[in-house]
Amino acid sequence: MEKLSIIKIGGNIIGDETSLHAFLTLFSALEGKKILIHGGGKHATLLASKLGIVSKIIAGRRITDAENLEVITMVYGGLVNKKIVAKLQAFQIDAIGLTGADANSIRAEKRPVTKIDFGFVGDVKAVNSNVINKLITADLTPVFCAITHDGNGQLLNTNADTVASQVAIGMSERYDTALYYCFELEGVLRDFNDKTSIVQQIDAKTYEKLLITGVITDGMIPKLDNCFDALRSGVSRVHIGSTGMLSKDNDKFTTITL
Repeated sequence: MEKLSIIKIGGNIIGDETSLHAFLTLFSALEGKKILIHGGGKHATLLASKLGIVSKIIAGRRITDAENLEVITMVYGGLVNKKIVAKLQAFQIDAIGLTGADANSIRAEKRPVTKIDFGFVGDVKAVNSNVINKLITADLTPVFCAITHDGNGQLLNTNADTVASQVAIGMSERYDTALYYCFELEGVLRDFNDKTSIVQQIDAKTYEKLLITGVITDGMIPKLDNCFDALRSGVSRVHIGSTGMLSKDNDKFTTITL
């Protein structure tokens, strides 16, 4: 099978011009077919504040009411997405910016209200691998923001890590798919105060131990849950680390295995 790389970048990379340029340089040099996924939560929070709109985050998840959904759509689908697309064109990458609503590429369902009402937050239900594949085979590089839709005209805010894993799973039927989670650290750390304490490989048993000992907490838990879900669902390889892991001569990152 032909190889396909799915790369998700975090907010600290998006928000720093130097980091973003360094990432896009490596992304552009990456051989083979590729897809980029991004969020933009920090930008959304900043704009919401300027507009006098309160941003609420519970357990690392954004509460998305109607006002915040408008801000997220403007920031994710507009400012951040088009900025990345424009910069990729400067690297001679024929990128196309998308939400999940475009060509019905990522369908989601509004999260049911339980103890917390997350508002217009969506959980991915279907990835249209056929339409995404048409873009890829036309030598276009899809750049997805973390917005999906429900098929009935409603946009939904969706966790970018989840979008990345679900797109990787959907495309694994057609490609030998590798998923990369790029953020500001070089991998999962045993000691957060020691940036060199990278856990180079995490399998299911290691993950359980790291959870029990409190090495893995907070936002890293859903990220790793997405990693294991991807591997169990057909994705060949999953890595977590800094943008440097995209270069051929770098082995400082975390690899997730079953």
